[in-house]
Amino acid sequence: MSLNDYIKFLTQQFVLRLDQPKEVRKKERAAKKAERPPFAYRTFGIVPLAISLLFKKRASKK
Repeated sequence: MSLNDYIKFLTQQFVLRLDQPKEVRKKERAAKKAERPPFAYRTFGIVPLAISLLFKKRASKK
């Protein structure tokens, strides 16, 4: 893909985005935000889950 093709693609996507009503853009942004995993899992991966399971297991034994 040449640079000219890439700039053409970006321009088309930008124009499509600008043509959408503001409410549609807000709904899309809210939907994306809702399906993202929690911050701790995005940042640190599975480690927070493992630690929380460890503490839950210890609490249930007591």
